[in-house]
Amino acid sequence: MSKQGENGRPNGRWRLFWRWFQPGLGVKRWLLVIVAGTALIGLGLAILLLDYYRTHPDATWLYILSLRAFPRWLRAVFLGGAGLGLLLVAVFRLNRSLLAPYVSRGRPLVEMVAEHRRLGRGPRIVAVGGGHGLATLLRGLKHHTTNLTAVVTMADDGGSSGRLRRSLGLPPPGDVRNCLAALSDDEQLLTQLFQYRFRKGEELEGHSFGNLFIAALAGVTGSFDRGLLEAARVLTIRGRVLPSTLADVALLADKLPVMDVHAVRVEGESRIPGVPGRIRRVYLEPNEPPAYPLAIQALLNAEMIVLGPGSLYTSLLPNLLVPDIPHAVRASRAFKVYVCNVATQPGETDGYDCSAHVRAIEEHVGSGLIDLVLANDVTSPTLPPSVTPVTAESNGNRVPVHSTDLVDDVQPWRHDAAKLAETLIALLEERTGPLELPTLDEIEARPGLN
Repeated sequence: MSKQGENGRPNGRWRLFWRWFQPGLGVKRWLLVIVAGTALIGLGLAILLLDYYRTHPDATWLYILSLRAFPRWLRAVFLGGAGLGLLLVAVFRLNRSLLAPYVSRGRPLVEMVAEHRRLGRGPRIVAVGGGHGLATLLRGLKHHTTNLTAVVTMADDGGSSGRLRRSLGLPPPGDVRNCLAALSDDEQLLTQLFQYRFRKGEELEGHSFGNLFIAALAGVTGSFDRGLLEAARVLTIRGRVLPSTLADVALLADKLPVMDVHAVRVEGESRIPGVPGRIRRVYLEPNEPPAYPLAIQALLNAEMIVLGPGSLYTSLLPNLLVPDIPHAVRASRAFKVYVCNVATQPGETDGYDCSAHVRAIEEHVGSGLIDLVLANDVTSPTLPPSVTPVTAESNGNRVPVHSTDLVDDVQPWRHDAAKLAETLIALLEERTGPLELPTLDEIEARPGLN
């Protein structure tokens, strides 16, 4: 290999050039259309020149332009090649100029186009949940598809979200903010700004900038859901984030204290884990809030529905307690997977195994909601003292279980985003066979996806 090739400049440029002609980019067909159109224009111009030549046979400029000193075949090859070369240079330079504001520094345009086409043909996946677990799942899945929809709980009442909810009467923006940040195409400065939390200031302390931003957009656009849409455009996210309901809901729980036969009712999602005792049941108040219509459409059009991971009682179940959500999950023809938590959560699932998680879901919303349980089978000795690993051995075969390594090596009480996403995509392909991916135009034309 030449030195130039080892340095990767000329050879690298040629490789990038030929990548424009690889299958699936949707480039070759339009280049052929441009060439055909240019050829027709050239043919029309040639007819005019031929007519002029017949009436003015002694025109010197036409003699030179037509290269009559050379054989006809050589003239055809030279003029055709020169025209095609100029056409390609012009097309690529024009695209480069037009797309310059959207190209990430250090990434060739052809790679961005190829990735966009690949992700646009990915499976339609709907993830239901909230909190850090859902954000982790989305952070991994966005590298496999952009046909992602997150259906997020609206029961949060703590921290910055709770303060904005009480003062402005808005649905809580915290969980949707985490999902928007996770799905952002560029998790650098803009996303860090979106997640920034003020540490000083009597009124601002504890508030997240992203929460304030969503609240401001809700005021500007006139509604919370339109504010979410605009926030998604600002962050250029790969997918959609939708609330499970826009109703003003509160989460209540009946907890049974240790050594007591009488349950205590706890009101407020943020207060439930802090009250000692075992959770017997959770409720929404009001108890039958209407579901957000676009969330229902997404569930019915999905190829895969993922429930969890995340807090069982305070992140996942508040979505499923919106009556139309579990109805849509059952009615959907999607492959439905419940991702069981890696570790127990103090105040919620102390002592739970995988079977107890599934049983809690069925006790609240009935059976038939899950086709497969995905569980972690690698435990770590470095878990916090109050946390224990969730095991899958005692599931009792109520629902099929697939166990594999899903744990985050740095935070072993959480899932690893890449491992989780790769496993889910592999399970979907195993279930359906190799995905026969539709074209991007076909995906965009389907109802409920626009």
